[in-house]
Amino acid sequence: MTRYDLASVVRLAELADYIVPFAIRTACSLGVADAFDDGATPVETLAKRTGTHAPSLLRLLRVLASRGVVAEPEPGEFTLTALGRPLRAEHPLSLRDTHSLLPADVLAWSRLDVPVRTGEPAFDVVHGTGYWTHLAANPGDSASVDRWMRGANRLHLRTVLPAYPWGAANTVADLGGGTGGFLAGILARHSRLRGVLYDLPHVVSGAGPVLAEAGVADRCAVLGGDLFDGAPRGADVYVLKTVLPGFTDDEAVRLLGNVAAVMAPGARLVLLEAVVVPGDTYDVAKAFDVHTMVLTGGRHRTREENATLLERAGLRLVSVTPTATLTVLVGELNAG
Repeated sequence: MTRYDLASVVRLAELADYIVPFAIRTACSLGVADAFDDGATPVETLAKRTGTHAPSLLRLLRVLASRGVVAEPEPGEFTLTALGRPLRAEHPLSLRDTHSLLPADVLAWSRLDVPVRTGEPAFDVVHGTGYWTHLAANPGDSASVDRWMRGANRLHLRTVLPAYPWGAANTVADLGGGTGGFLAGILARHSRLRGVLYDLPHVVSGAGPVLAEAGVADRCAVLGGDLFDGAPRGADVYVLKTVLPGFTDDEAVRLLGNVAAVMAPGARLVLLEAVVVPGDTYDVAKAFDVHTMVLTGGRHRTREENATLLERAGLRLVSVTPTATLTVLVGELNAG
């Protein structure tokens, strides 16, 4: 008689499930977690506050309750659990914006088979245009990505800032820094620092309120431009935070070369990356690697692969510091 490992079958079914992830992301997009009272909240109240259909919201909440995101102490009444509280916008490490639904991305993910079969990004095939071009032409999606970045920055600031001596610099330039959330966090913690925010014009156009809210607008220059055309001069620390994975190796070397061309002797380049660790152990970089494969055709890289990119661009890797989120890779001009 053939014996089956039933536990493995059940576990595989759980891993393959996309119902719960979609339920969580839909709840984020609708702001459901923000609609809860401190105690138990009737589903009718939640539906009224979120503009949703109460019977359908009930069904959504019950699947979330089955995974511990919410609880249903009484039929039709729900509380937000400790697991679900980071889905609130007011949470210090809120995941609401980083786990919302972006239809253009979802459509691309539905064709994950494309890059696996052909090596071409699914986004291009599904939408007929590249990811960055799409964002430039669709302000709503671009704003969603900016909110995602700001949400991720809150976590990254807690983990990455202690791993590098930012206060020893005079000017930090955040290249491809979005609307400035990460740079604002650095400047807010180091009052003598000055900053330069550099990204595409349509992206940095939204930086004013972010920098003003952090109280650092007077110490931060905002420049619109394309890293493929060049980088601003004058900084002693240049930051590329999760930028290189969006591009192929040759494109990444071109970007790095443009940065190297403006670095003065003694300046440092700080790469903040999810570095792929070889082996069977799970690390988030392996998941992010597939994410970039779907959207842009780029990839996340190992420590050695990042070092090779730097060398091709006239730089050398001088230190690597892992953190609970991103790894800090520091490069400098190759004296040779």
